[in-house]
Amino acid sequence: MSDDGPSIDTPRLLLRRPRIADFDRFAELSAHGDAARYIGGPVVREAAWRRFLQQPGAWMLQGFGMFSVVDKASGRWIGQMGPWRPEGWPGNEIGYAFHPDAWGHGYAVESATAAIDWSFETLGWDDIIHCIDPGNLASQRVAQRLGSTLLRPGRLPPPFEDARVDIWGQTRAQWRARVAPRG
Repeated sequence: MSDDGPSIDTPRLLLRRPRIADFDRFAELSAHGDAARYIGGPVVREAAWRRFLQQPGAWMLQGFGMFSVVDKASGRWIGQMGPWRPEGWPGNEIGYAFHPDAWGHGYAVESATAAIDWSFETLGWDDIIHCIDPGNLASQRVAQRLGSTLLRPGRLPPPFEDARVDIWGQTRAQWRARVAPRG
C-alpha cells in the first residue's frame, strides 16, 4: 500500500495508520493480563493477530480506524487511539489501549485530544463516546480529563453483549467550548 493515509503530530507522539511492524508490541499488549483485561483479553498471539487486522480493515473499508500511537523520541509503538465504529456499536467511539510500559506518561490524553479534533474535523462527527468497563478506573480518568462525562450504562453488540460498559462522552459543542482557550 503506497498511501500511508493521514497522520497527526503532537509534541511527543505520531498518530498514523497501523503497520505490520506494530504487531509485536500489539501482541504484547493483548497478552498482558492487566493491559488486556478490559479489551477482551488476555489473548494468545494468534488471536491478537486477528484483532490487529481489524484496524487496517476499518481504515480500508470505512476510511477511518484507530491510529497507531508512536513515541517520536524512541520510534516505539505504544498503543492505539482513535475513531472506532463497528456495526451495531452504541455511537462514534474514540477508543484507546496502551502498552503497559506507556502508562502514566499522559500519552492517552495527548493522543486522544488529537484524535478527537481529527474526528470532529475530518469525519464530521457531532459527538463522541468512550465505552468503558465500570471497573476500569484508569480509562474513566482519561475520559474525565478529556471532558467526557458518564452518560448512561451501555450494551455492545455480539460477541460482547454480556460485557458491562458505561458510555462516557460529549458533543462537538462541549469539546469546542472546552478547548477554545487552547487555540
